[in-house]
Amino acid sequence: MRHLVIPDTQCKPGNNHDHLAWAGQYAAEKCPEVIVHLGDHWDMPSLSVYDVGKKAFEGRTYMQDIAAGNAAMDAFMAPVRAEIERRNRRKLKAWKPRLVFLLGNHEERIDRAVNSDRKLDGLIGFNDFNLVQHGWEVYPFLEVVVIDGIAYSHYFTSGVMGRPVSSPQLLLAKKHMSCVMGHVQDRAIAYSRKADGTRVTGIFGGIYYQHDESYLNPQTNGSWSGVWMLNEVVNGSFDEMPISINYLKEVYGTNNTRSSRKTKTA
Repeated sequence: MRHLVIPDTQCKPGNNHDHLAWAGQYAAEKCPEVIVHLGDHWDMPSLSVYDVGKKAFEGRTYMQDIAAGNAAMDAFMAPVRAEIERRNRRKLKAWKPRLVFLLGNHEERIDRAVNSDRKLDGLIGFNDFNLVQHGWEVYPFLEVVVIDGIAYSHYFTSGVMGRPVSSPQLLLAKKHMSCVMGHVQDRAIAYSRKADGTRVTGIFGGIYYQHDESYLNPQTNGSWSGVWMLNEVVNGSFDEMPISINYLKEVYGTNNTRSSRKTKTA
């Protein structure tokens, strides 16, 4: 069993989303049984309460935010759907990955906006995302989904105040099982064992996008960016393999030979 894990993609208007197509091509080539997106795909800068009144806030619109995330999701799903259809057309072994999307705090901005202004109820909402159309299972912000013994959530909380767990080591100490989360800019990993010898792993997935964030500085931007393949998943144990955005660009970018061969043989 293999799980492909995509950390925060934070798509916003005007940014380059080619990397979503590269990840989709990688998924189509490797055909994992499960694909998990850890959330914060729609960045939703138009609903940011932190930027209200700032010059950078001018010109932001809800519909542009939705369109940017939807287009990026279309880019990811296009090669996935093409491979599914190719296998069906050629009567090859079927591939039907389980698609799991965990809403993040950026998507949750929509609910917060509606709760703050009830006039928005029914006008904006999660139905504006194109997730259901693409076959994703969608889970609420902070809900924990356990798949093959691995717990996934946008982030895991610690203490009664519900703040995010601060390290993978603490994640394992608090949750006592393999856990994978997004939300944090940098990737990090920790290992432990249960009393029966079962290996457990805690992963902070990092990010998967090409842009720098304006709220960060030159020292805090530039985090590792990529996706993860969890190989040999059995009851929460697995061998993790990080795949960098630079590798995916080299292999699946516009001028690479692998994509050309795959297109010709489809």
